[in-house]
Amino acid sequence: MSIVPETIVILDFGSQYGQRIARRVREAQVDCELIPWDAPAERVLALEPAGFILSGGPASVYEAGAPTLPDYVLASGKPVLGICYGMQLLTLALGGVVGPAASREYGQADIIISGESPLLAGIASPARVWMSHGDRLEALPPGFTVLAHTENAPFAAMGDVGRRLYGLQFHPEVHHTPQGPAILRNFLYRVCGLHGLWQPANFIEQAVSAIRERVGAEHAICAVSGGVDSTVAATLVGRAIGEQLTCIFVDNGLHRAGEVEANMAAFREYIDSPAILVDARERFIKALAGVTDPEEKRHIIGRAFIRVFEDEARKLGPIRYLVQGTIYPDVIESSGTGTRAVARIKSHHNVGALPKDMRLELIEPLRMLFKDEVRRVGAALGLPAHLVQRQPCPGPALAVRIIGEVTPAALETLRAADAIVTAEIEAADLGPLMPWQYFAVLTSVRSVGVMGDGRTYQNMVAVRAVSSVDGMTADWSRLPYDLLARISSRIVNEVPGVNRVVYDISSKPPATIEWE
Repeated sequence: MSIVPETIVILDFGSQYGQRIARRVREAQVDCELIPWDAPAERVLALEPAGFILSGGPASVYEAGAPTLPDYVLASGKPVLGICYGMQLLTLALGGVVGPAASREYGQADIIISGESPLLAGIASPARVWMSHGDRLEALPPGFTVLAHTENAPFAAMGDVGRRLYGLQFHPEVHHTPQGPAILRNFLYRVCGLHGLWQPANFIEQAVSAIRERVGAEHAICAVSGGVDSTVAATLVGRAIGEQLTCIFVDNGLHRAGEVEANMAAFREYIDSPAILVDARERFIKALAGVTDPEEKRHIIGRAFIRVFEDEARKLGPIRYLVQGTIYPDVIESSGTGTRAVARIKSHHNVGALPKDMRLELIEPLRMLFKDEVRRVGAALGLPAHLVQRQPCPGPALAVRIIGEVTPAALETLRAADAIVTAEIEAADLGPLMPWQYFAVLTSVRSVGVMGDGRTYQNMVAVRAVSSVDGMTADWSRLPYDLLARISSRIVNEVPGVNRVVYDISSKPPATIEWE
């Protein structure tokens, strides 16, 4: 008998942290959905939510046109947790007073817990938290008590224990609030009375059922790149519709050394649905000729992929659906989410760079998951560790690791350098120091060097290695100096046209993981 998941609805008021709240909830093994605050009430109530979390947001509650609290939230009688802007909305709706703070509070602060409640049970006081607000509460709503305060915020946490309504002026979902996950677990378990039923197995069961219902007797193709996301998506959809799915791997001439052969072997061994290889190298390289702008590269590659898939769909017969391994960081960086979109960082080829006239309908079963959650789902599907844990690689591959025009000569140089970086790091037995992602970048810089007592003026290669969990943030990896020395020596000696190697020590943010 299947278990009906317990669902928390997170109403998104334009917060940059909205999906991070969802991730924290799922880490507590509770199912949730992140939904815009102005979504139709029937859509939200159809989920039969066990409780509501109101996200933060950039607006002031008194701004003209600012997001408001939907009536059904309080009318439902379900537990509510308001975070930052969400707390202010809750306060305003229940008769409290919100006003501009004397000084904007942004960054870390210490809260002093001053009241007893299920929400803050077991939380050590003082507790370090992350603040980010311009308005603050000036008077609590009737029935509420102060649960915590800071030096600048007299109402850092509030609660009406009887009605199970709570508000936090700080952000429990971010890394900078160390006890934040415990506070959210208290809301889920102590306040809402949930049991923690969300597991990868439950996600798989729900996704398979939804895919079968949507596809019916139709057929689909799946874009597979060899990466974790597309491999898991193909396996998941294959489990749902079997022979109705055909996986297509496009050799676009932009892959790393040996990747085409290795990926095709893996598809045929581990994915039950048929997989075919399409040679589109000439098509992609020709389309990229003379292009140096990174956004234009991504759009060209996105369009070219879709046209290849449309061509192959026509050959295979009537195909309606295209399956992609899109995950949530792709969505955020490409187009944002919620009612006030997060600023676009770059167009991912499979999100912001898709042509508007594409004829295939998208199925993206992993769209709301982070990378680490995708890995958990892959393991639950029975995929081997070497596929599930492999390092990410962008869909445009080497095209966004060549700064400037993508030419056959530049690709040859970068492939050789990247193969050395990969081989040396994977042979180094780094244990817990093993980076999450590592690669070479062919920069647009040429510099003077000396080789064989003669002057050279050649290319500079950058080495990038980062540690991360979900791809949303990353820190540069502290690789051993002797390892970096071997990588540099080998690249300069073995890769023609390169006389200088540098190591990128930028975190994300302010940099992104990829250079383009």
